[in-house]
Amino acid sequence: MSSLAQPAAANLVQSVDWLAIAPPTLAALVALAVLVADLFLAERRKALLGWVAVAGLAASALLLLPLLDGDRATFCLAGDADVCSYSADRFTLVVQFLVLGGALLTALLSVTALKDADRRLPEGEYWFLLLSSAAGAALLPAARDLATLIVALEVASLPAFALVGIRHGDRKSSEAALKFFLSSVTATAVSLMGVSFVYACTGTLYLTQVADRIQHVDGQFHTLAQTGVVLTLVGFAFKTAAVPFHFWVPDTYVGAPLPIAAYLSVVGKAVGFTGLILVTVVAFPSYADVWGPALAVLAALTMTVGNVGALRQRATRAYSAVRLLAWSSVGQAGYLLVPIAAAGYSDDPRRTIGSTLAYALMYAGVNLGAFAVAALVGRTRSANRLADYRGLSATNPLAALLMAFFLLCLAGLPPGVIGLFAKVTVFSAAVDAGLGWLAVVMAVNVVIALYYYLQWTALLFRAPEGDPVRHRLPAPLTAAVTLTGALGIALSGAPQLVLRFAGTTLF
Repeated sequence: MSSLAQPAAANLVQSVDWLAIAPPTLAALVALAVLVADLFLAERRKALLGWVAVAGLAASALLLLPLLDGDRATFCLAGDADVCSYSADRFTLVVQFLVLGGALLTALLSVTALKDADRRLPEGEYWFLLLSSAAGAALLPAARDLATLIVALEVASLPAFALVGIRHGDRKSSEAALKFFLSSVTATAVSLMGVSFVYACTGTLYLTQVADRIQHVDGQFHTLAQTGVVLTLVGFAFKTAAVPFHFWVPDTYVGAPLPIAAYLSVVGKAVGFTGLILVTVVAFPSYADVWGPALAVLAALTMTVGNVGALRQRATRAYSAVRLLAWSSVGQAGYLLVPIAAAGYSDDPRRTIGSTLAYALMYAGVNLGAFAVAALVGRTRSANRLADYRGLSATNPLAALLMAFFLLCLAGLPPGVIGLFAKVTVFSAAVDAGLGWLAVVMAVNVVIALYYYLQWTALLFRAPEGDPVRHRLPAPLTAAVTLTGALGIALSGAPQLVLRFAGTTLF
């Protein structure tokens, strides 16, 4: 009896590469430290928690540097080192850099937002939730089995629900949190149903084993396997805010604290797209004839609906600036879907994914910059209307110039060369995959987007109406605007660095 139990027990023992898992682990540990410290700090000293969170996220990002020397994997099957639950490869590091960098910039925006809230937001809970969500988001790109993927997705999402509704007694905040919660719970339920079907057919949760076994499913389970693949993809489409699963985005961005809206637009989106890439390209490559066309249609619908929604925003409507950024993020999600769809038609799908990562890096930097300027204007104009940006150049010339630069990057116009470069890369991926019709749809949408981005840019330099309102830049907000501006300008000078960093060959 003991001789049989010993090998079984040995199979459960897995070695742990602590360096490989260090970035998300440190973020999680700092989250716990902040939560405990909040119990003992006096109210007047709780602002220190924000700087602890900023330092923790910066340290987590720096821990990516030792991992650049080669691929690492941990939590592997005993006797099969190639089948692992956690992989720190090029793909993982690029997405973790995006996630932790985005969370760091969000934290800088949040330091000012919490100070302006004058204790109306619970600081300890806020920082704990933000760090917890960032830890889950950093874990997700490293996940190489379906169970870890779903767990990481929920660790990233559940704290975000609470962050959206953290303003107690605010009706908009509560409604936004409810919409976000219901859509995410629906997505998770659908994903779990799909994963359970896939596991029933293949007998494994490891992505590489699923990819191999799902091709050889018995005929009686073929329909079950197809259903599992479709349901899993639909669940992740919810998370990416792809049309028709986008309905929660505008109201959620308006109801959430502005730094959290920025976080959802970048990190939340990165989480959804990362999961979608892993299940399509790694787990279900044999079903490319199913998910390739489906994602191409979703991409066309998403970019069109998002850009038309942004086009319809009226300058005098309350929160129209935030709503425009929300609809714009839906449109940008459509562009991000294009290379993933193209991977379904490509002989080397993993190479095509590099275009999505390059575009995501560009979008993350400039969109967070736009939200940083929106946070600046929102300090004195709580309604945050597009009309409130009129004449910003007269009161804050640097903020106006940087906002114009961010909008031109999103539009893909010089001097925002990095935006143009990223769009050309995505456009080329569609053309190379033979998706000429999708490239045409994208070109039309780029023209539509030019109108509202340029309209907003023009407002910045018009003569202000009434007495101009000066916007004071606190140090954390200054750091966020400066970092995003410097990043965008540097990459516009050397756009090839983005694709080189994202990698042309991933995994």
